[in-house]
Amino acid sequence: MTDALKRLSEEGVAIWLDDLSRKRITSGNLAELIDQQHVVGVTTNPSIFQKAISSGDGYEQQLTDLAARKVTVEEAIRMITTADVRDAADILRPVFDATGGRDGRVSIEVDPRLAHNTAATIAEAKQLAWLVDRPNTLIKIPATKAGLPAITEVIGLGISVNVTLIFSLERYREVMDAYLAGLEKAKDAGLDISKIHSVASFFVSRVDTEIDKRLDAQGTAEAKELRGKAALANARLAFQAYEEVFSSERWAPLDRANANRQRPLWASTGVKDPAYKDTLYVDDLVAPGTVNTMPEATLEATEDHGQITGNTIAGTYEQARAELDAVEKLGIAYDDVVRLLEDEGVEKFAVSWNDLLKSTEAELKRLAPSEA
Repeated sequence: MTDALKRLSEEGVAIWLDDLSRKRITSGNLAELIDQQHVVGVTTNPSIFQKAISSGDGYEQQLTDLAARKVTVEEAIRMITTADVRDAADILRPVFDATGGRDGRVSIEVDPRLAHNTAATIAEAKQLAWLVDRPNTLIKIPATKAGLPAITEVIGLGISVNVTLIFSLERYREVMDAYLAGLEKAKDAGLDISKIHSVASFFVSRVDTEIDKRLDAQGTAEAKELRGKAALANARLAFQAYEEVFSSERWAPLDRANANRQRPLWASTGVKDPAYKDTLYVDDLVAPGTVNTMPEATLEATEDHGQITGNTIAGTYEQARAELDAVEKLGIAYDDVVRLLEDEGVEKFAVSWNDLLKSTEAELKRLAPSEA
């Protein structure tokens, strides 16, 4: 084992776990990760809950009670997922208090089927914040076109948000704009904006997966040379955009009112291609004020053999731009790639949610008391 997680934390990177299950909570595993592996936050998504609940481990009694009450499958899922998030938030509460609300956060996502419905997303975000009822919750809202005004409205109500499924630099700037607009709205309403927090989940590995596939189809030496470079380049340019926005004239009055920067969060950091080192999207995306949310395998790999060598984003912007330009010159359209990834991301979460609905419905029927 190395001290890589400790060094990563000392570099100003918040280490969050991209996974949650009831077994992880009740076994003491989550508390152990916080205590021993520098984990200071947890993210969830529909795929994570689908996997956790479908495994059945730890959910039988609650499902039995819900079946006895004859609740709808949608209500059952919300009761189960918010219970897990509430319990995880309680475990992370000391971290939340120690960091002044910056970390110790647990994220829960709005129903992904609402990704293109602004009003429904806002209503769901408010409902989730009320249901979980913990100050260290982040409500996840997808960075779709319909999600942007929802982000502004929800932040304006004083609800902290994790903006998810960001793939493009243009959309990321729109997300930051939506956040600033929400803070301005909250400030005008007399809310204490120092209590509002947000992260922007910029997805990493999926960019390489899609662009590498297109590079491989070309098969030239020039194309092969660019494999595995686009995702890091994209993320590094996102950090450049973050630095620009949060040193701008627009940010200044919010900063004076003790507003919190919307931290970039590196999501989808599990390496998909075995040809790459399994800590690639951790080692090479180190910068203060960022979050890296890792699946457990990536967390363990980083602990075992991660190479944390200081800030690996500073000074890379020119090279990053050149690498994305080189991909574009080969006829691989950046705008097409990121649009596809956003559409696929929303669809994958919706499929996971529908699978969760089906499996939970089957369990509720199985556990339903027989009619006398």
